[in-house]
This record gives sequence, structure tokens and C-alpha cells, in this order.
Amino acid sequence: MNCSNCGHFNDGGKFCVKCGHKLKEEAAVSQTAAASEYQSQPQPQTAYAPHQSNQRVRQAKKVSKSFFSYFTEGIKNPTATAQAAGESQFVNALITVILYALSIPIMLYVGWKLLLIQFVRSMFKLPIISEELAPSDMEDFNTGADLIKATDINSIIHFNFTDFVFKQGIVIFIGMAVIIGATYIAAKFGKVDVSFKEFFSRFGTFLIIPTALLLIGLVLAFLHIEYFSYFMNFGLLSIFLVVPFTIASFKQSGTNGLDHIYSTLIVYVVITIVLTFIANGLGEEAKTIITRMGNSTELNDLF
Repeated sequence: MNCSNCGHFNDGGKFCVKCGHKLKEEAAVSQTAAASEYQSQPQPQTAYAPHQSNQRVRQAKKVSKSFFSYFTEGIKNPTATAQAAGESQFVNALITVILYALSIPIMLYVGWKLLLIQFVRSMFKLPIISEELAPSDMEDFNTGADLIKATDINSIIHFNFTDFVFKQGIVIFIGMAVIIGATYIAAKFGKVDVSFKEFFSRFGTFLIIPTALLLIGLVLAFLHIEYFSYFMNFGLLSIFLVVPFTIASFKQSGTNGLDHIYSTLIVYVVITIVLTFIANGLGEEAKTIITRMGNSTELNDLF
């Protein structure tokens, strides 16, 4: 350190080797000054930014927990849950509609082989055809059906999951939006004073049971159990019950406006039109599948 008296540099010690000035006091003063200067300066604060990924995980857990509670309560007490559903349940109702729209194409993608087998088997049972078939023909068909079940034909005919499921899912979701919109307009004609979000929440809550039926059918389709088609049909047809239940839950006796029976019939017409468009779209997909099956050399080699 440098001596404050003469400026001579000293390697250490208590006194300057040139003038004899005490160095210890100088060092203490300089250290105190440095400490004071350091403390007077603003210290950088360490920012602990929350991890966005953790926040998203917590938010997802919160939403999923809320939806599970809402969904189970809607199954146990559908009418009470629907009538208590306000705008705060809009997100849960939206998730229900999305599940309803996606479960149908996923079920068809997973179980279309079983549906094809059911269709051919039902054709064999027609009197005109069954009279001309020998018992061995049915045995050969059952053998071929078991072979189809055990074969991953989707990879052979290049049946793309994303292209089919999301395209048809979007079409079905748009169709559901049209149905809900038509139901809301019909309720307005019935002099029902309610916001669209609250109406959507109640409609989505009544849709819980049809969605649950479709989800059960989806599980059965993954397990290759042919009865999944019954749950799919019940889930699709249940939409005809959701409409009158929703309108009637708002419609009070003695209220002026269009009777809820006529409102329901009007929406039924809209539902029929929407389902016709959806069926046409699925029919085109079925034609594509059959065409690919006919043109697949790998599938022809298989049989």
C-alpha cells in the first residue's frame, strides 16, 4: 500500500519504511471509506422471475381440476348444475363442446375397421343375401374380419390422423357453434333475456352427458370393442334432447314470446341440416378410404 505521508509504496507492515508513518491506520481509513462508498451505491437487486413453464403447469392443473369437478357434477346432477351455470362456467362449457367435437372423428379414426365389419356383417344378414350364402362364406368372412382387426391398415393406406381428426373436428365444432347459435336465437324469440355466454354455459352443461357417452365409446373403440358404435349413436342423438332442455330451463311459464316447442322444432331443422353436412363430409372421407384400399398393392397382397 502507498504511504499517505510520503507516497512510498510498502509491501506490508505497520510503518512506512521511508518516513515511519503508521500504515495500519491508513489501511483502516481506506477500508472504512471503501465500505461506506460501497454501501452508499445502489445494489443491484436479483430478480427472481417466475418460471413461465411452472405457471402454465399450475394454471393447467387448476383448469383441469375445475373442469373435472364441473364435469362429474354435471353427470350426477345435470339439471341443477346446468341451472346454476353462469358466465363463470363458460370456459368449462367450451371445453365440453371441444371434447364433443373431437371425440367423434377420433372414434371414427380408431374404429372405422370395426364399423366396416359391422356394415358387411349386417349386409350378410339381409334375407336376399343370406339365402344365397353358404355357412362357409360366413366363416371365411369372420376369419377375414379377425385379420383386419389385427392389421394396422391405417399405415398401409396412409390414413393420416391429423388430416382426418382435426379437419373433421373443426367441421363438427363449427356445426355445434351453428346449433348453439340457432338455439340462442330461438330462445331470444321466446323472450328469454340472457347473455350468450350464460346461454352457452348452460347448453354446454347439458351437453356433458352426451359427451360422456362419446368418451365411453372412444375408450371402447381403443379397446376394439364393437359396441362403441352404440355409444357414438346415443351421443350424437342426444343433441336433440340438449336443445329443448336448454330452452326449457330458461323459459318460464306464462312468458310471452315463441313457445319453446316451436323453438325446439326450428332448431331441430337446423340440427338436421348441420348433421347432413357433417355426414356428407364423413361420406367423402369414407369414399377416400375405400379408394385407397382398392388401390393399395400392400393390402391386396395381404389378402
